[in-house]
Amino acid sequence: MTRSSTSRRLITAVLVAGLTMAACSSQDSGGSGPSGPGTFSVWDPYPQFDKGSDWVKVIEECGRQAGVTVERQAYDTTDLTNKVLLAAQQGTAPNVLVVDNPVVSTLAEAGVLKSNQDSGLDASKASPNLVAAAQTGGQTYGVPIGANTLALYYNKAVLAAAGVDPGSISDWAALDAALAKVTAAGRKGITFSAIGTEEGTFQFLPWFWGAGAQLTDLSSPEAAAALELWKSWLDKKYAPNSVINNTQTTSWQEFATGEYAFAENGTWQLQNAKKAGFEYGVIPIPSRTGGVAPAPTGGEFVTVTAQSNSDAEATAAKIANCLASPETVLATDTALTYVSAVPSVQEQQVAAAPDLKVWVDAVKAARGRTSDGLGTRYPKISQPLWTAVQAALTGSKSPKDALSDAKAAAAAAK
Repeated sequence: MTRSSTSRRLITAVLVAGLTMAACSSQDSGGSGPSGPGTFSVWDPYPQFDKGSDWVKVIEECGRQAGVTVERQAYDTTDLTNKVLLAAQQGTAPNVLVVDNPVVSTLAEAGVLKSNQDSGLDASKASPNLVAAAQTGGQTYGVPIGANTLALYYNKAVLAAAGVDPGSISDWAALDAALAKVTAAGRKGITFSAIGTEEGTFQFLPWFWGAGAQLTDLSSPEAAAALELWKSWLDKKYAPNSVINNTQTTSWQEFATGEYAFAENGTWQLQNAKKAGFEYGVIPIPSRTGGVAPAPTGGEFVTVTAQSNSDAEATAAKIANCLASPETVLATDTALTYVSAVPSVQEQQVAAAPDLKVWVDAVKAARGRTSDGLGTRYPKISQPLWTAVQAALTGSKSPKDALSDAKAAAAAAK
């Protein structure tokens, strides 16, 4: 599972989180919990990294610096959320939790997490637009360990054959003109994921936000413009009908055939891009009238769980601060294929790999899905939004009517 935070299972986890938790504390005594007395537990969503990995070595070193022994457990993202909720109810939650960013507000409002102000966790070195995903009720919960987001991959040969300069694509009109040239040259235009899950909303948001729309008003003219753009691409055959059911993985597989000019996808596909067998490039997703569109952030936060022992919370915060510190995260973010959340580390990443600059620029413009005070309201907005996208792309409703219905559904779900 990619760490795009857009798995189709995400919405289930968030809803389960919102339905079942009451405020409660985790460990009853400092450093106890699931790992046993005298140890501090860290749970994360990276089961692909074993004990010998750089990530686990970082965790162990951060434990040593805090003067404790650390025991780490890894789970799939959805399993992690559910296990944390159950463990919190039983008083056996981990001391430190690395969790998917849209879930932070849910766990915080459920009383599972300790605020940074109370725990001593420091998010001041991370970019404010990334930290915003973990803010709710006037408090911040955790520090982003890194971020990924969306941009447009392009096939250099396809664009060259159509006479398209990717550097000229700075707004929707220029992108439309490029797609027209590509299809006129007999090649395929653009592929993306519009599936009826959180993954579809995740991919639609750069166009939604890039039009100037806000999640608090799904039926605005700006929102309609974004959905009309996507619908026009299907009508003009710039995009295939398969986007209606595409996940980000199947969309990438279409691009990997070498037939498409563009694919909307994320940082996590960089290694696959290098194996694609053709020259590729990456440009930011353009806003409607120019500039970089805000894309949603993916990535995890390092958090401290609520514990009855304040000394245990302080030690957990030392471990968490170490995991997210500028001195630590460069190697970690490289292993996770993440853009760092820390601007000074981003500069180091670009110096080492100049092709990451477009991703750094995209992350700088990105925003959290739960930002702007949405918190746990976000899932109640996202589902009507992806439903509207599906209705418009399949032709069962006009974009305007689909979004009007989505706004009503989101209001009813409050």
